[in-house]
Amino acid sequence: MVDQQNICRTCEPDSTPALASHANMDDSLAELAWAIAHPARVKLVRLLLERSSCVCGELVGLMPLAQSTVSQHLKILKDAGIVQGEIDGPRVCYCVNIAGLDRLKALVAEL
Repeated sequence: MVDQQNICRTCEPDSTPALASHANMDDSLAELAWAIAHPARVKLVRLLLERSSCVCGELVGLMPLAQSTVSQHLKILKDAGIVQGEIDGPRVCYCVNIAGLDRLKALVAEL
């Protein structure tokens, strides 16, 4: 029989409304974490951070992946708000969305 008085209260789930207010933050963190969860996407973000902007073709030359695969990874990063792209004629120039990256950092720090 478990002695109810000796149960650690700090380990029990908190049922206060504060948890509900974290639901949006949890969803945002999960979305951003999924977007950055692939090693190729991490590398793309690192490559973009080393430059002020970059054309997709240049990124393909720096990655051991097909152009279509790089484009798909960039789309995922862009949809999550970590990367932004600007159409320049037939090319798309990509750069890191600093606000999106800062949001990811802040959400991780909240854990």
